[in-house]
Amino acid sequence: MAIPHEVIEEIKYRNEIESAISQYVNLKRRGKNLVGLCPFHSEKTPSFTVYPENGSFYCFGCGVGGDVITFTGLIENLDYIESVKLLAEKSGVTLPQDGYDDSMQRLKNRIYDINRETAKFFHTQLMSDGGKWALSYLLGRGLTLKTIKQFGLGAAPDSWDSLINHLKEKGFTINEMLTANVIGKSQRGSFYDRFRKRVMFPIINIRGNVVGFSGRAMPGDDKAGGKYVNTSDTPVYKKSENLFGINYAKNNCAEQMILVEGNMDVISLHQAGFSNAVAPLGTAFTPEQVNLIARYTKEIVLMLDADAAGQKAIRRASQLLENSGLNVKVVVIPDGKDPDEFIKNNGADRFKALLQGAVSDIEYKLLMAADGLLLDTDDGRLKYLNNAAQIISSTDDVMTRDIYIGRLCEKYGVSRTALTAKVDEYRKQNKRFKQKQEINDILRPKYTKDDINPERRKSTRGVAAEETLLAVLLQHPDFVEYAKENLPSDKMITDLNRRAYKTLLEAAQEGLSVDISVFAQSFSAGEVGYLVSLQNGDKASNNAKIVLKDCIKVILEENMLLNSSADEAEGIEDWASKLQEIINKKAKGNENNGR
Repeated sequence: MAIPHEVIEEIKYRNEIESAISQYVNLKRRGKNLVGLCPFHSEKTPSFTVYPENGSFYCFGCGVGGDVITFTGLIENLDYIESVKLLAEKSGVTLPQDGYDDSMQRLKNRIYDINRETAKFFHTQLMSDGGKWALSYLLGRGLTLKTIKQFGLGAAPDSWDSLINHLKEKGFTINEMLTANVIGKSQRGSFYDRFRKRVMFPIINIRGNVVGFSGRAMPGDDKAGGKYVNTSDTPVYKKSENLFGINYAKNNCAEQMILVEGNMDVISLHQAGFSNAVAPLGTAFTPEQVNLIARYTKEIVLMLDADAAGQKAIRRASQLLENSGLNVKVVVIPDGKDPDEFIKNNGADRFKALLQGAVSDIEYKLLMAADGLLLDTDDGRLKYLNNAAQIISSTDDVMTRDIYIGRLCEKYGVSRTALTAKVDEYRKQNKRFKQKQEINDILRPKYTKDDINPERRKSTRGVAAEETLLAVLLQHPDFVEYAKENLPSDKMITDLNRRAYKTLLEAAQEGLSVDISVFAQSFSAGEVGYLVSLQNGDKASNNAKIVLKDCIKVILEENMLLNSSADEAEGIEDWASKLQEIINKKAKGNENNGR
């Protein structure tokens, strides 16, 4: 069973959607609605809309939508039940102790318990005689026992079943261990510890739960099968949505956060007093991680390794951060060192000075634009100034452009008029490109209708009628009973619209409010977004009852046509005419009965 509908309604009432979303998004009023920059994808032109009138939101750029519970789940990376619990706790609503299916939450809690017990097991191993090899390694890397304990570092023993046996003793099943991804299953069907003879780094999320592990092989261990082994995605962990060290950094980064490359970089910086450092988790920097960072800080400093891979990572991160609203700075570490190595060799004060010397994102790009060019030749300078003009054109701040144009003109002896003209030329090109991109984003959102409803091609006319019918019912719930009497759910043409229609009919039959919330538990974020777009569109703005009748007629016609043989199809036109007569008579009868 689901959480009682009246409890859901109470939670939504106490967590008014405008106030809840305003905690994460800067909203501006536009008529009776509010708009802002979408927190789920990068954009410069607001395509994220909040509809206070019906308690929903929708992004025309990426296609997500829903109610305040859906939004909370997406922004906090929670499932439906977790979102309900969080909002209930915030607003003082007491949830019933039973009466709803919380099997997924119970599974997640078991995985959290397994991860916590596994982290304790690895840490105990590290501090035992059997873990001296790992402890010596960590101490040799300059970490103190206090830091090792703070981050819960551990050691996975050189064994195939030590962890399995330990977790069995604690009452966990093999299936639970597999789901948590702390053990593996061989092709022969036997089970084994996933992490063996590795230094272990627990991954802790923003709420302080251990969600996964990163295991580092000892240097020189050629049999380890890779330098790092990381937890794969599980019901409680997605590496693209988490950052190593975020559980500590979120409380110390109001002004600035430092993005470094590896776990040891993060730990070394925290030990030296820079507790605002985080790192990606065995993957390239992602848009989800950008959104996570933007929730906690105003400025991000990119301090990735100075090798070719590190420079590529900086460029990618810079592109992702471009529309995040964050101030972006870059630190180039001297001599190709990584942060961990630099701070060990030079100390916290030198590192602080390095941090204070961070250059703006644009300045870093101007420095890198000179790579491989012979600036003592006319051809080299011309190529560089063209590159520089492109870089300067990317900023909308007129003073920033003026400063860098002035510097380059003075340094390379080119006239301000010429360089300004080149910058302006690129700005016009950028503007045209961005306008085209923004239009494409709106016309082709992340979740297109064809992606969400791949059966659309069955019948363009029929599916258009289905969508309009759903829009009418969401905007005019009092028409649901009429629709139920005249259109059986099995006559709907596409599976998605059929499921949505059935859900609305069932909600009405149970006496529930017919609104977007009835889809939250059993429909995906993209599907809910699709339905919100119908609810807030203009398909049913006028003459809703007449529009509804027409939709039913078209759906029944198209259903008959799709399920008819060629011979039967010849009689469709006559059948449609008779069908219209039946609908009209039934409607007239309903009107007479209602008098």
